[in-house]
Amino acid sequence: MTLSIRNQLPGTVIAVQTGEVMATVRIRLDGGQDIMAAITLEAANQLGLAPGTAVHALVKSTEVALAAGQVAGLSIRNRLPGTITGLTIGEVMASVKITLDGGQLTAVITKEAAVDLGLFVGSDVVALIKATEVAVATA
Repeated sequence: MTLSIRNQLPGTVIAVQTGEVMATVRIRLDGGQDIMAAITLEAANQLGLAPGTAVHALVKSTEVALAAGQVAGLSIRNRLPGTITGLTIGEVMASVKITLDGGQLTAVITKEAAVDLGLFVGSDVVALIKATEVAVATA
């Protein structure tokens, strides 16, 4: 299967916590950073997720927010530091390529946000991703 989702981060499941309807899945990315996915319990069971399972964390580029530095007081669990290695600013939107430890991530944000944050190639950012926006695929 080929997907249009640009962000396909390889990793290994390190923990699964189940509830009545949903499960949280903590994934150690190949670069050593952790990312959490909140998926349905049915999906977690169908995928057979357990510690040690090889997976890909999938995130649409439009679901990645950026901060120019560390932030506090947010419910967003996934905060991945990286460096901007590519930046295309259009009339309305901007595409930001970020290098993380062990991988690449793309964020699509408004031109206004890119300008307000003062983004440039080489600047450090923190990618913010809600756990509910992370899908999981078995490798």
